[in-house]
Amino acid sequence: MNIFVGSLPFSIEEADLRESFEAYGAVDSVKIITDKFTGRSKGFGFVEMPNDSEAQKAIDELNGATVQGRAIVVNKSEPKPEGERRSFNNNRGGDSRGGYGNNRGGNDRGGNRGGY
Repeated sequence: MNIFVGSLPFSIEEADLRESFEAYGAVDSVKIITDKFTGRSKGFGFVEMPNDSEAQKAIDELNGATVQGRAIVVNKSEPKPEGERRSFNNNRGGDSRGGYGNNRGGNDRGGNRGGY
C-alpha cells in the first residue's frame, strides 16, 4: 500500500520516517518530497508497505500523531486519475501570441510623420 504522510517537520529524515513505520511492519520504500532547486523538504512524503493490514494499522495509529512538535497527516495515497494531472502551461485562455502593442495592423509606433 502506498501511504501519504503530510505536515512533516522540515528537518525529518527518510530514515526517521522509515523507523516510525517499521514499528508496524515491513517497509518497501520511503520518499520525502524535496524542492528540486533548494533540496529542502516540502513537508510531505510517501511510504510503501507491502502488507495492507500492517499499512492500515500504521495509518490508524500515526494519523494525528505528533512528530517533532507537529501533528502529521497519514492516509492511503490514491493515484490521481489521468485526466486530473496538473498542467504546467498555466493556459488561462486569452491571446498567447506575445509581443507588444495591440497588433491592429499598420506600423505606426507613435511617430506619425504625415504626408511628405
